[in-house]
Amino acid sequence: MKDMKLVVFDMAGTTVNEDNVVYKTVQKALNNAGVDVSLDQVLEHGAGKEKYQAILDIVEQVNATVDAKEVHARFKEMLKQAYAELKVTTYEGVEQLFETLRSHGVKVVLNTGYDSNTAQSLLQKLGWIPGNQIDALITADDVEVGRPSSEMIDKAMALFNITDPEQVLKAGDSEIDIEEGKNANCGITVGVLTGAQTREQLEKANPTYILDSLSDLQEILFKD
Repeated sequence: MKDMKLVVFDMAGTTVNEDNVVYKTVQKALNNAGVDVSLDQVLEHGAGKEKYQAILDIVEQVNATVDAKEVHARFKEMLKQAYAELKVTTYEGVEQLFETLRSHGVKVVLNTGYDSNTAQSLLQKLGWIPGNQIDALITADDVEVGRPSSEMIDKAMALFNITDPEQVLKAGDSEIDIEEGKNANCGITVGVLTGAQTREQLEKANPTYILDSLSDLQEILFKD
């Protein structure tokens, strides 16, 4: 294994299977505001981003005229209701991967473009507790600038006194996750196909690996 000390995983679509409910809700909020946008367009232009920024970028891409702040406020109301009813699971092999990494002294951090309340609600549904299954959670609320800025990864490194980004791996299901990892100069960047974007979309960011799922990462990191 490359001398990894920290692995930063995205949440939805990477470690957490919530059936794209956030992006479906973004689409619904925009549609309700009169913006004709498909789920594929939402995923292409909004995946991995802080959600207000995602709405701004989607609106710009489809040349719509709408009050993004009003759409975002409505989105948050709709998402709260959707999450209250949502069954959330993790992907096969993810918890085992966390356990293996941590048993080898590698810190496991989740980061996300979600706000803190949304991210915490996901953790609660899964029964994941920082200090138990994972070492830390960093959300969009914890930084000034969201992805593709490296700020969330920088914060994770600082939490555990890691100074060499070559010892950090970033994994996510969107192009912007990979860009975030590259902006942080991570030694390894990984795209996974379980979530928002396709292989062709992920290839644009040129990650070290593109994997069908995170369970494949264990074999790469811990092969003899």
